[in-house]
Amino acid sequence: MVKKPVYKRIVLKLSGEALQGTQSHGIDPKVLNFLAKEIKEVKDLGVDIAIVLGGGNIFRGQENTQDKGLEMERSVADYMGMLATVINGLALQDALEKLGIPTRVMTAIEMQRVAEPYIRRRAIRHLEKGRIVIFVAGTGNPYFTTDTAAALRAMEINAQVILKATKVDGIYSCDPLKYKNAHRYKKLKYIDILKKGLKIMDATAVSLCMDNHLPIVVFNLNVAGNIKRIVLGEEVGTIVK
Repeated sequence: MVKKPVYKRIVLKLSGEALQGTQSHGIDPKVLNFLAKEIKEVKDLGVDIAIVLGGGNIFRGQENTQDKGLEMERSVADYMGMLATVINGLALQDALEKLGIPTRVMTAIEMQRVAEPYIRRRAIRHLEKGRIVIFVAGTGNPYFTTDTAAALRAMEINAQVILKATKVDGIYSCDPLKYKNAHRYKKLKYIDILKKGLKIMDATAVSLCMDNHLPIVVFNLNVAGNIKRIVLGEEVGTIVK
């Protein structure tokens, strides 16, 4: 018996670091192609897919300037980080279209030569026509993360879940890459993330999902087939709801 997707429309949240692989910065072509194939598997199930990208592989906002002893204004650093997400979005679009998947990049900061301006109704129409939509430039505002952008866009396009890709297989009590006694949670409530101070998504994004009853699934992106398994209803990673 062929399984049917339990989610018809998803928002996939990818960090910029997810695209850099083992490199110190930039985009790893092998990782990009791997991601494109993983996304195509889900698209072939008939699922509507929207993607929100970070830009940390290119520029991490104010963190970059602080590390180098520079005193850059937060707003300026945030706008630079938003522009980095546009570069990642164009790269992912190219990889997806090489696999024959029609894809549109929609940006919260208008730049008509390279991407469409974000318009909610147009984004929904693209999804209805079977196109993948990549949202870049965050919310278009400084002081808001791409996690918050993912939550906001998910509400706007009536997505049923946010899939938050990470390097580990769920949410842990502490960093499992540093502490052997880290405990993985299979299920959590939104309020648990806020109370425990778990740094899987920023508080604004979690609060937005909590207020609108939008589930979040945190999973390991590096395991092939994980996105498809989640969409088909298998227990993968940690679910927050």
